[in-house]
Parts: sequence; C-alpha cells; structure tokens
Amino acid sequence: MKKTFKIVTVIAGFVCLFYACKKNTSSETTTQSVPPLQIGQAITGTTLGTAGGSPASVKGTMLANTTYNVVGDIQVPKGDTLYLQSGVTVCVAVNANIAVYGVIISMGTQANPNVFTCCQSGATKINTIAQAESPTTDPAWNGVSAGTAEGWWTGISCDTSCTLCCLKWTNVEFYGAKFATTYAFVGGTAGSISYGVLFQNTNGDLIVEDSWFYGGYDDCIRIQTGRLSIMRCTFEKNGGTSGDVLNAKSGSVGDMAYNLFMGTCTNGTKASNKGGNAIECNINMYNNTYVDGGYRQSGWAGRSGSIDYEQGAEGKAYNNLMVNCRTGARVCLSPVADTINCFMGNNYAYGDSASVLDEVFPVGHVTKPGAYVFPTAAECNYVFNNSVGAAAYNASAEVGQGNPKFKNFPLPEAGIVHLYDINWGGAPNAWDFHLTAGSPCIGAGNITAISPLAATRVTKAPFAAIITAPGADIGCYQSNGTGNQH
Repeated sequence: MKKTFKIVTVIAGFVCLFYACKKNTSSETTTQSVPPLQIGQAITGTTLGTAGGSPASVKGTMLANTTYNVVGDIQVPKGDTLYLQSGVTVCVAVNANIAVYGVIISMGTQANPNVFTCCQSGATKINTIAQAESPTTDPAWNGVSAGTAEGWWTGISCDTSCTLCCLKWTNVEFYGAKFATTYAFVGGTAGSISYGVLFQNTNGDLIVEDSWFYGGYDDCIRIQTGRLSIMRCTFEKNGGTSGDVLNAKSGSVGDMAYNLFMGTCTNGTKASNKGGNAIECNINMYNNTYVDGGYRQSGWAGRSGSIDYEQGAEGKAYNNLMVNCRTGARVCLSPVADTINCFMGNNYAYGDSASVLDEVFPVGHVTKPGAYVFPTAAECNYVFNNSVGAAAYNASAEVGQGNPKFKNFPLPEAGIVHLYDINWGGAPNAWDFHLTAGSPCIGAGNITAISPLAATRVTKAPFAAIITAPGADIGCYQSNGTGNQH
C-alpha cells in the first residue's frame, strides 16, 4: 500500500517547500525525499532580456547547475522573488543591468557556488602581483577595452522597494559599468557608475555570506540604508581609482565580520552617517583581514586603506588585522564621526615600510591609543589628541616587526607604494592568509568588548543570517576552523 502526502509550508510569505513521503509496508520504514527548494515557477528559458530592449521582468526559480544568459536588462518586479538554486551561473552582457524591486535570493553552497559574471571575451582575471600593472589596463576595472574606467555590467541594483537581498556562497565579478540610460530605481542615473550590489531600504535586509567579489570600478557594496549582515566574504581588487568595498550610509545598521579584503582601492569597511536618515549609521566591524589596501586611491590622504568611521557614524572595530595597508583604522574628524560612540581595540597592524607604520594612527584623525595590541601608541610615539587628531609621528622602529605569520604569503613585501593588485583566487601559489602556529594574532582577540548587532530580521532558515561571534584570534581566519571558509 502506498500513500503520498504533500505538505506545503509558507516561509516569510513567499517560499513553498514540498515534501513527499513513501511508506514501505514490508518494513514500516519511512523515507523522505526533499526536492530542491523552488519559489514560484521554474525559469526554463536560459536567455533573458532583449538586447537594446526594455527591461524584461524575471521571477521564479533559476534551476540548479544551469547557465542563464542575460542579453539585455532584466528586473525583479515589486512583490515578486527571483530565487537561485545552487550551481547557477548568470552571464550578463556588457552594460546590461539587473534591477530588483522585489526580492532576490541566491543560495549557492560551498561545493556548488552561484556566479554572476560577464562572459564577454576579455573579462578575464589577472592573478599576479606586479608593480608595473596599472588600473588603466586591468580588466578588473575596464569594461570592453583598456582605459574605459568602468566595469563590464551594472551589478545588482536594489530599489528602495526591495525588502531582501540575500546572497550566500555567490561570486559576483566584473560589475561597475556606467548606466547607459536612466532606470526607474533610485540611483540608476544615466552615466553614473554602478556598484556590485546597491541596497537602500531602511526596513529591508541585506544578507551577504561566504561570497566572493572581484573587480568593479566604484563601491563594491553600497548600503544607502538598511539592516545588514556581511560575513565571511572575500573581496579582491575592488575599486579602480576610487570606491570603498563595503560602504554603509545613514540608516544602515549591522555587522561586517570575518571578511578578507585584498588589494582594495580605498577602505575595506566604511561607515558614514551621510544621508540624513533618522537612524544613525551603526556598524560593528570585527575579525576582518585587510591586505595591501588603499594604493590606487590618489587622493583622500589618511582615509584609504582599511577601516573608516566618518560623518556622524558610530560602531565598534575589534580583532581586525591590517597588513601593509596605506592607513590604519580611522575615526574621522572632518567630517567628524560620532567619536563618543566609536570604540576600537585588539586590532593588529603590520607594515613593511615607515610610510605604512606612520599612518597606522592616521595623521589628522582620531584613532584612540588602545586601538591596537600591536603596534601600541607608545611604540609608535603617537600622542592622542581628541580635538585635533594625530600629529605626525615616527614609527620606523616597528617596520617589519610582528609578522602575523600567514600560512602562505610573502612577508616582507618589496615596494608596496604602488602595489596595484594583490590577488589570490586562481593565483598559481594560492595565497593563504590562515594563521600558523606561533602567530602573535592567535589568542589576541577580544570576545567580550564587542558583540554582533545582529540587526537583520529574517528568521526563517535557510535565508536568515548565520552570524559568527567575535573570535579569540585576530583576523578573519580562526585557528579553531571557524570564520572565513575560503
């Protein structure tokens, strides 16, 4: 005798799960078959949009291990959901745009990640470390041809109506093109540079986990406002000659933790209360690793390289590791951050040159004396002045001291003043930023002075944020195996 049951469970108002149970009458053993999660109708056509045409509406489920070619602009309508099962590749044509007015969820896995990329010939990764290479010729920052100063396609742009953007184990590459025309979503102005991800709903959730972002000309992820959790991601060569990696504005609240930043143009993590939202920008930044950041930014002295709080923003920065970054953690005096509610501690900075160590406490800005376990303010001859910021000081005695002992990365580095691209993914030597035995960063973290803000409100698995608490080791890799999994 065979009985089949269908159970429908509604999750967050838009997700349906289907279970089929079969009873074996001879042994009374029940087996359960759980098909892949599907939201709405399966998207079976693999060519989406029309080149040069109006944006095509796309909703439903992109099927596992399928390649979809976006040949023209597409949009997820308000009230609808675009869901990606694992192993999906989305190949976006040059200058094509993905606009989200509803919900987008990309659920890759560690074994089978999803990919948003440009499949145009020439959009190839350069996996080298070379002083002579320039942002004017690297495909990471030049769509279609060298010297164009923009990316290839225009990223995932979420309108103010988007309530959820959830990217898990998802690679996003070669974004940052200029908008060819003015789009209906806020910020989609013709001629402006796009971001890898734009999110801008104060009452919405941005959840980005275990994902990998490569290239892009301006900000990698811009949070104009909203609740956020960005954890255990890897960011490689983001920003051409401008742009931060994670840039949160007024109304943004949440955590940026266990992320690895390699070769950023400007800051890896930034909080600014610019925008006038009634909710103050409040970002906790902990257990991140920043390597060789800030060298493509030609301006903005003292504010490009690793961590930045400015213009009324607040938050805590603990257990972060900065290696050969142009500047250390900064609390800005002009435009002034919420200095009373900015706290820093148990961070660690390593530098191979005096120019690096002399900006660990960025001159002209505030970095409180207890910000680092190494180098300390006394070791840098730094005198704290809350009203005028750091004066020039000499930390040359600390050059090359306190090697964090990465598993596989060349320290000391030679001549980092114009190190345009430090990259890892696919590199012949596969740089490995895990800490090895004897690293001074092991056990030097603080797990009591900071806690996750845990601001996002999605509660249903598998979409809810998976939050990793502050770790005992400094940096994004923990010796107990937790933290960043790349």
